[in-house]
Amino acid sequence: MAMENIAKVKLGIVAVSRDCFPESLSVNRRKALVAAYAKKYDAADIYECPICIVESEIHMVQALEDIKKAGCNALCVYLGNFGPEISETLLAKHFDGPKIFVAAAEETQDSLLDDRGDAYCGLLNASYNLKLRNVKAYIPENPVGDAEDLADELNAFLPIARTLISLADLKIISFGPRPMNFLACNAPIKQLYNLGVEIEENSELDLFEAFNKHAGDPRIADVVADMEKELGAGNKKSEILPKLAQYELTLLDWVEAHKGYRKYVAIAGKCWPAFQTQFGFVPCYVNSRLTGRGIPVSCEVDIYGCLSEFVGTCVSDDIVTLLDINNSVPKDMYNESIKGKFDYQHSDTFMGFHCGNTCSKKMAFCEMKNQKIMARALPVEVTNGTLEGDIAPGEITFFRLQSTADGLIRAYVAEGEILPVATRSFGGIAVFAINEMGRFYRHVLIEKNYPHHGAVAFGHYGKALYEVFKYIGVPVEDINYNQPKSLPYPTENPFK
Repeated sequence: MAMENIAKVKLGIVAVSRDCFPESLSVNRRKALVAAYAKKYDAADIYECPICIVESEIHMVQALEDIKKAGCNALCVYLGNFGPEISETLLAKHFDGPKIFVAAAEETQDSLLDDRGDAYCGLLNASYNLKLRNVKAYIPENPVGDAEDLADELNAFLPIARTLISLADLKIISFGPRPMNFLACNAPIKQLYNLGVEIEENSELDLFEAFNKHAGDPRIADVVADMEKELGAGNKKSEILPKLAQYELTLLDWVEAHKGYRKYVAIAGKCWPAFQTQFGFVPCYVNSRLTGRGIPVSCEVDIYGCLSEFVGTCVSDDIVTLLDINNSVPKDMYNESIKGKFDYQHSDTFMGFHCGNTCSKKMAFCEMKNQKIMARALPVEVTNGTLEGDIAPGEITFFRLQSTADGLIRAYVAEGEILPVATRSFGGIAVFAINEMGRFYRHVLIEKNYPHHGAVAFGHYGKALYEVFKYIGVPVEDINYNQPKSLPYPTENPFK
C-alpha cells in the first residue's frame, strides 16, 4: 500500500556529452536506458529530457528549465560518454533536489573504435568536480553499466530520493516534554534544522484544550464505525472508542492547522504519566492508526524516534512501528521454539515491545486492551486504548537516526526477522532475531549511547537506509550495523 504522507518521485534523466564525442552516443544510450526502465518498472517514475544533450553551460540551463517545467523533483545525470565535467556538475549544483550520477558502459567489443564512450573515465572527473563545488550527489555502488543495469540502479534510487524530498518538507509536531526518567529520548533540535526538518513543540496542555474542544464532534460516529470495522472481534473495549475517535480527530485537525508551508507531518506524542488520568485513556491505538496512514506518531515524545519512523516510511513506502529493544528471550523459549528450527544463537534473539502502537495491518493477531503496566498503579478504566497481540513474522530492519546529547548525529541499521514464535506476553510484541545481536547490542547500542526505542521497517531496507544516512550527512564511521565476528568492533575485547 502506498503511503499518503510522503513525496512522489519524478526522476528527470538528462544525458550529457563532451563535444569531441559523437552526440549520438549519449542520445542513443539515453533512449536505451529509458526503454529498459519502462520495460521493467513504472515509466511514470521517470522523465526523459529531450531538448538537448548537455555539452555546454547554455545547454545546462535549457535542460534545467525543461526538467523543472516537467515537474521533476529528482535528477539523473547520465554520462553517455566522457561528459563535460563543468556543465554536468553545474546542472547538479543548480537543481534543487536529490541527484544521481551514472555512466554508460561500452556495449560490444566491435564498438570500441568509433563508438567508445569513455564514460568510465568521465565519471571520475564528475565526482572530482562535485567535490570541488561542494555538491551532494548519490553515486551507487555500481555506477557504470548497460541500460538494464542502470535501470535497476535508478529504481533503487527512488526510495532514497523519496526520503530526501520528503525530509526537506517535513514538520515534526511534538506535545509536552518527555516523561520523567526518559532522558535517553532527549532531542537536541539543531540537527533537525541541519536536515531541513521543521519542528513545532507544544505543551500537552494545548493538546488537552484542543481535545476538549472536539467533544461532541459530529465526525466521531464515523471514526468509531471505522475503528469497529478495523478491530472486528478484537473490539474488547468498545466503551473507549468515542474518546479515541475524538483524540484522532484532534490530532488530524491539529496537523492541518499547524503544518504551515510544509507538506508532510510526523508527531511525537505524550502518553504518560498524566495523560491517562486527564484524557481518560491511553493513545496507543490512535497512534497505530495514524502511522498506518503514513503519519508516524512516536510514543513518549521521542522526536528522533518519530523522525526515524518517517524515514522508514519513506524508504519502504509502507507502515513502520517504534518499539523498545525490550527484553531477552528466556532460555527455555529459545530451546523449545527456536534452537534447531532457525539458524540463530540465543544471543541473536530479543523481544521488541511497545504498549500497543503497531498498526493492525502488521499484527499476526490483535485486540483492544488496557495497558497492563499502567493498570498496576491506576484505575483500569483510564488505561484502555492499547492494541495488543503478536506482531506478524517476516523480514524487518531495525534502525534509528539520532542526535546525541552533545548535538552530533549518528545512526544504526540492522536487518533481521520476526520469528513465528508465540511471545506469551502482553502489549504489541514479537520475538526478533538479528545476526550477532548480542555483540551489536553491547558495542553499538550501549557503547554509542542509543536510547531503547528503535524504528522497525517491515522488510530488508538496510541498503537504502544506509545511503540515505550518508547523503544527509551522517559520518560513515557513525553509521553502525551488526558486524560479523570476523570484523570486531573497536571496543570489543580481543581476548574473550
